[in-house]
Amino acid sequence: MFGSMGAFLIYFAILLLVPLWAQMRVKSAFKKYSQVPASSGMSGAEVAKKILNDNGIYDVTVEPVKGKLTDHYDPRSKTVRLSESNYYGNSVAGAAVAAHEVGHAIQDAEDYAFLRFRHALVPVANLGQNFSFFLILAGMLLTQANLLLAGIVLMSFAVLFQLVTLPVEFNASSRAMDQVISVGVIRNDEEKQTKKVLNAAALTYVAGAVVAVLELVRFILMYFVMRDE
Repeated sequence: MFGSMGAFLIYFAILLLVPLWAQMRVKSAFKKYSQVPASSGMSGAEVAKKILNDNGIYDVTVEPVKGKLTDHYDPRSKTVRLSESNYYGNSVAGAAVAAHEVGHAIQDAEDYAFLRFRHALVPVANLGQNFSFFLILAGMLLTQANLLLAGIVLMSFAVLFQLVTLPVEFNASSRAMDQVISVGVIRNDEEKQTKKVLNAAALTYVAGAVVAVLELVRFILMYFVMRDE
């Protein structure tokens, strides 16, 4: 009884603490290095545009977006959107984030396989994220293994999306480091700082994937128990 309760508490501690720890890491790194001016003096917008131009990508626009850490690349409109502090500011963190988002634009231009696969998963991943919980809850409340299994199948698409996101994000960060060095956005002493920002951001995706996989495994085990009763 105590062992089961202990395992239960450890499981939920992981679900709660791992994402919280990752968020704290990225916020801490971003806050620290957003106060460190980039030696190039370039704003995030200038960094993004320079990397795009140097890679021969002229059909992608760069624009500011409200909010904090709301930076992203929209492949539908081919737009790199940078939060206003990163767009207008000239910090090491802003340069790192801008380069990362442009990394996604380069992936798009080069038809990067994992990015294409992730885009293809969006419809079923959204379906799984929006409806799997209701099927799983109904299956548990009504003790219907088939309903639970249907929810698990839907949920698996959302989990697969998060797993495929990992190589996409890590590859974008790798491209970002290569680009900021090759185009002269940062100096040698700033490489370590840039890596810290990119690595901290990557942790949020790893944490999300870990939590998603743990939840999926829990429901799969629950299904087998219910099926055998």
